[in-house]
Amino acid sequence: MSTATALSPEIFAKYQPVIGLEVHVQLLTATKAFCGCINQYGGEPNTHVCPVCLGLPGALPVLNRKAVEYAVLAAKAINCQIRETSIFARKNYFYPDLPKGYQISQFDKPVAEHGWIDVPDAEGKRKRIGVTRLHMEEDAGKSVHDGFADSVSKTYIDLNRCGTPLVEIVSEPDLRTPDEAFEYLTRLKEILLYTGVSDCNMEEGSLRCDANVSVMLKGAERFGTKAEVKNVNSFRYIRSALEYEIERQIGILEEGGRVVQESRLWNNAEGRTYSMRSKEQAHDYRYFPEPDLPPLVVGVEWQAEILKALPELPETRRARMIAEYDLSAQDAATLTATREFADRFEVAAKKAKSPKRVAALLTSELTMRLRAAELEPEQSPVSMDGVVMAADLAESGELSSKMLKQLLDACFAEGKDFPEIYERDKPQQISDAGAIEKMIDEVIAANPKQVEQYRGGKKTVAAFFVGQVMRLSKGQANPALLNELVAKKLDS
Repeated sequence: MSTATALSPEIFAKYQPVIGLEVHVQLLTATKAFCGCINQYGGEPNTHVCPVCLGLPGALPVLNRKAVEYAVLAAKAINCQIRETSIFARKNYFYPDLPKGYQISQFDKPVAEHGWIDVPDAEGKRKRIGVTRLHMEEDAGKSVHDGFADSVSKTYIDLNRCGTPLVEIVSEPDLRTPDEAFEYLTRLKEILLYTGVSDCNMEEGSLRCDANVSVMLKGAERFGTKAEVKNVNSFRYIRSALEYEIERQIGILEEGGRVVQESRLWNNAEGRTYSMRSKEQAHDYRYFPEPDLPPLVVGVEWQAEILKALPELPETRRARMIAEYDLSAQDAATLTATREFADRFEVAAKKAKSPKRVAALLTSELTMRLRAAELEPEQSPVSMDGVVMAADLAESGELSSKMLKQLLDACFAEGKDFPEIYERDKPQQISDAGAIEKMIDEVIAANPKQVEQYRGGKKTVAAFFVGQVMRLSKGQANPALLNELVAKKLDS
């Protein structure tokens, strides 16, 4: 990480960072917030526009019902209270990509407020981060800057994004470290993806985050002066930007200076922030109620109808799957990383003899091979039915661990599903007790020291003999029968 100054741990220990996050999320509706234009990323510049999103005189906005439903769904997923009557407002500011000269947003009466998200703190304990509000608004257009040449530059305006429906989610200043901020954003994105209200694609601007950060002496009653860090396009960079900004502000205070309230841009190439402009206050935007839109009323009955679409959320699902399928916390976290992957696992788990073995295959053998091949889970050559078949064969003892690995290697090497590879290369497993006993006798005779250890009470040595016999049989000895016969031979 690039740092502002070289500060000692002792100096850092004197200060407490205070962080709040503002997250803008584009909603995955078919059309824009207040008109019928297609809501789609990209396209030829200025082709997804109409008089409403261009701000032409006399064009009136009409609120998108689906955007309201998605906003309510997102709000309930992060434990917000829904305001039955909310008000749209005009947020006035001048910028080239905002043709109306104002943004339709919400101010003092947002659609939802008083929510929370739980994150792990530095000690691994659960910490509750408050959500101040979730409000609806429209997005602005996009400024495209041309390269500089002879001190002359050009800026083009693409208004395709104008009017895209957004929700802005504002956290309380409850975050105290960059790591907590990273965890908060990770969990927020996971929840939003589960609800299906947004694709949260940061590269396309579907999810954008501004971070407010200040530092104060530990034990102080008042927060320090905050700076807002903008233009950060990944959670990892947000963490780096916060680390830099915290150190920069501490350095200023240690030198007797004063932190200025301002907006700052993150430059990832240099690993530092730069001053952008003084930070606006709410009164600078001259908010007033939007005269062209009536109050938004989301009554109890409509809320109930909307919430029928709320899925089981990640944290609740993990807890249930741990209890229902006897999974480890780590396996449950991996399997619930996306709603689609969790759904596919649960379908497979209900078909398999051992859901736990299905989970183990997915989180270890398949994950390892997918990463090596740089494939996403949905690109796996091994289908979920193939995973079930492999897990059942391993559970019944018909496939040893070595055989299973070899078959999976072949699946990935040839891009074929497990049933096809298994039927073609079906290993000849040795299930003849006499043949296995003969190999056990051979291994016992060659390892008298380990036999004495076992008979002296070190029962774990049995695994050594199982491994030696499995090697001698080239992985073809029936695992269940082998374990049984090894114990019987050693005990006799």
